[in-house]
Amino acid sequence: MPILIVAGGVLLLLLLIMVLKVNPFFSLLISSLAIGMAQGMAFTDVIGSIEKGMGGTLGPLSMILGFGAVLGKLIADGGGVHRISTGLIQTFGVKNVQWATVAVGFAVGIPIFYNVGFVILVPFVFAIAVQTRLPLIYVGLPMLAALSVTHGYLPPHPGPSAIGTLYQADMGLTLIYGVIVAIPAIILGGVFFSRTLTHIRPNPPAQFMEIEILPPDSMPSFWVSLFTGLLPVLLIALASFLSGLLPPDAIWLSIVSLVGHPVVALLVAVFVAVYTMGIARGKSMKAIMASAEEAIRGIAMILFIIGAAGAFKEVLVDSGVGNAIAAWAGELPLSPLVLVWAIAAAIRVVLGSATVAGLMAAGIALPLINATHTSAELMVLATGAGSLMFSHVNDTGFWMFKEYFGLSVRDTILSWSLMETIVSVVGLLGVLVLAACI
Repeated sequence: MPILIVAGGVLLLLLLIMVLKVNPFFSLLISSLAIGMAQGMAFTDVIGSIEKGMGGTLGPLSMILGFGAVLGKLIADGGGVHRISTGLIQTFGVKNVQWATVAVGFAVGIPIFYNVGFVILVPFVFAIAVQTRLPLIYVGLPMLAALSVTHGYLPPHPGPSAIGTLYQADMGLTLIYGVIVAIPAIILGGVFFSRTLTHIRPNPPAQFMEIEILPPDSMPSFWVSLFTGLLPVLLIALASFLSGLLPPDAIWLSIVSLVGHPVVALLVAVFVAVYTMGIARGKSMKAIMASAEEAIRGIAMILFIIGAAGAFKEVLVDSGVGNAIAAWAGELPLSPLVLVWAIAAAIRVVLGSATVAGLMAAGIALPLINATHTSAELMVLATGAGSLMFSHVNDTGFWMFKEYFGLSVRDTILSWSLMETIVSVVGLLGVLVLAACI
């Protein structure tokens, strides 16, 4: 019954958006109410779940998306985005630009959350697409596939690290195995798959595609631009590295943790960009702040839609759908690696959150490691791969991709959702191959 209710709720959501042309924000709220009531939740409880879901999603994301948008805008207006994209194109060549975006997405994705990496890197995707006149999906999907894979099953990313801790897996070995599995997943799901999507025509918000071409002598250098754009990544990665070296009672640990927090790292980068992309370029503080305000206005509706997606997910969690799906998947007669992948995939499809799906599946499958002597490291990868399965309308990542790239729900499913499915399935196949070899 819960599966049928969720299916009906998703169909209602698609009907509202695709047929009746209702704004996704309102469609998500209506569908959340319908699913909650159908599951037997009291009306006040459904409203509470919606408030909790919006608050829980926008609480950590609002400043990240806001500062990320401001950082991208300042770097774009200061000529940094153009300088970086030009440097990448010159280094890799137009024919190999996808490999450049993969490399950047992989490097950025390992230490930070997907949402942070998304807002940092999307401006570069748009700039490269404008300069090379290549399709936006062709340029962007490989980078986002790399971000997604690192988010799903590569430590030291927080999600896989938490799963590895539950399984008592060796993190170094998990990372080595993970890179081996990640490479074909990214190549197939990001690079090759994106080349089949020439029929999809993105229509992103105009401000994202307005790349001002400044005279070379008025632009910052490539390295200043790259440092400013990747400063949040550097701060987060440095904090993660130092946290593992410093003793728990070290006085510097709290300072390192503060600077390495995504919100603080982005805020520091914004202040650096104010100087490197603004003041150093001869701009007044009034003009710089006007750019920042414009960036915030540009993502207002995106924030509301992402918040509503979080509300939709929270109703599914609070109504008990996730537990019902997990219990059903746990009874399937499969090998531990396939079983934990299937559990994580089922929860992911129902609830939307990759992190929640991975952790729930890990809790269910934990006894299997000792009982079957399955490699804990491979179990981490199988769990993470399953947690990426078929992102759709209940996942905030789905809506971020849809709104930033200006796609319909149908085209988002045909591009983003299928890309996530490919990296999930290829990840499982890679794990099974490794299991047969080690």
